[in-house]
Amino acid sequence: MAESREHVFTGAGGGEIVAREWPNERPRYVALLVHGYGEHIGRYEYVADVLVRHGAAVYGPDHLGHGKSAGERVLIEDYEAVVTDVHTLALRAREDHPGVPVVVIGHSMGGMIATRYAQRYGHELAGLVLSGPVMGRWDLLATLLDLPEIPEIPIDTTALSRDPAVGVAYADDPLVWHGTFKRPTLEALGRTLDAIAAGGDLGELPVLWMHGEADRIVPVDGTAEGIEQVRGKNLTQHLYQGAEHEIFNETNKDEVLAETTRFIDRVLGGTA
Repeated sequence: MAESREHVFTGAGGGEIVAREWPNERPRYVALLVHGYGEHIGRYEYVADVLVRHGAAVYGPDHLGHGKSAGERVLIEDYEAVVTDVHTLALRAREDHPGVPVVVIGHSMGGMIATRYAQRYGHELAGLVLSGPVMGRWDLLATLLDLPEIPEIPIDTTALSRDPAVGVAYADDPLVWHGTFKRPTLEALGRTLDAIAAGGDLGELPVLWMHGEADRIVPVDGTAEGIEQVRGKNLTQHLYQGAEHEIFNETNKDEVLAETTRFIDRVLGGTA
């Protein structure tokens, strides 16, 4: 696996944000990884290794309240601040690699954050990759917010991937949140979905949307509604039959990552 190192900076909310960099001395592009709810950037070692070998310098933060970053666990009351934190890391990457194009890759909740990032900073991007993003209609959100008290419903680890080892590693990972959803986080997530719906399409920005057809955590039909809200003139989409939520950890992950790198080659105007 590619070597990595950590950076620490003060986030928009005042807390300490820990980010990871997988360096590349002469990258063709910068890949900015945006992880999902309850997890952390350390779960993306395999993805980062593929991208580094493809020519990227890879960066990714642990969001506020996630992984090694500060804050009450999984408490996010303002996703706009999280978007700003991702942009702070992007500025660091651009300082390290001036003039190198930037591609943002977001998974699940991170796909929502990445989409909002593209609405705010799309002029700075060469491309956007979305993996099983929370977009448009997410029925679980409405269901939980309608309850007087949110029950303890841990993530079903069998719904992450057809590879059972993924669920076992997730359950055993001390940096993964294994508790219940927090209402302020869900309310903030709902406000962000509304902001994305009102934020306009992504214009000419090349976008790759990939999703597991059998995703039980973020069903594809709800996300499709959100994609329609933001799709611009340059959308590529790919559904993987039988795949669950974490397509970068699926049994066909190499196929998914090959699609990702082919897309990046297209937006960079060349080949590896």
